[in-house]
Amino acid sequence: MREPSIRTSRIAIAAGLAAVLAVGGGGFFLGRASAPRVEQALPEPTPQAPTVTRTEPAKPLGRADLIGLAQQASDAQASGTPLPPTVTGAAGSRFDVVLPFGCAGPSEDGSTPSMRWRYDAATEALRISVTPVLWKAQDWGFEEGKGPRAEGFWIARPWTSSERCPPSPVPAGPSGIEPVTLPGQTLAITQFSDDAKAGLSRDGKPFNIVKRVRSDDFDGSQGFRLRIKGRVDRDYGPVRCIQPAGVEQRPICAVSARIDEIRIENPATDEVLASWPIR
Repeated sequence: MREPSIRTSRIAIAAGLAAVLAVGGGGFFLGRASAPRVEQALPEPTPQAPTVTRTEPAKPLGRADLIGLAQQASDAQASGTPLPPTVTGAAGSRFDVVLPFGCAGPSEDGSTPSMRWRYDAATEALRISVTPVLWKAQDWGFEEGKGPRAEGFWIARPWTSSERCPPSPVPAGPSGIEPVTLPGQTLAITQFSDDAKAGLSRDGKPFNIVKRVRSDDFDGSQGFRLRIKGRVDRDYGPVRCIQPAGVEQRPICAVSARIDEIRIENPATDEVLASWPIR
């Protein structure tokens, strides 16, 4: 019998080892493939606090805003078109409007303007009186005898948004110049009500103040201001305009309001001299 050579033996051994490795490796991979897969647990998500969205309340409409609404309503009245959405959308909006008064100084004895003040240096007494204007229903285009009660205040100088008295008056013009006739009031803030007992007049009583103020502390150089707070009314439309003298007349408008509070303030000191809630 022929003995295998060294070379042949080495080849046989190598082939055997290769076969063993092949069988072992295949079994290993086969075992991995057939073994049940272990799912890896994912970490629980960290709970997040809910996001809270804070909505800031809308800023109350001011003097400039009400004048702007009236200008748009006046244009619609003059052109015979409906009120624009910017005006109708203002219904229900809060407002805080300032009306300066007494800018020319204290009222004279016996004078009866609707908003006036006087200061008696001898007694150190400050007297202020504010009386709402009471209109007839037909003054605002309602049928006579069937319209609502209407009362409120004229907004003086509606061509300016300033909430302060104008600068000291200057001469209207050089001598020899014919004076210009100033137009009447064209803008009011008005509360319409079907209840004859409701309103601002408080049974015909004006808003009066009698307050002792030391002479050293008194400052009426800037007049006084009437602050009116409330909401633009929905019932009679946010702004109502009329042209009683015809189409050539500038429209007269009323911002329809539901008034909540009236204050009288001193602009020189920002002091609230008196306030009245309106119910």
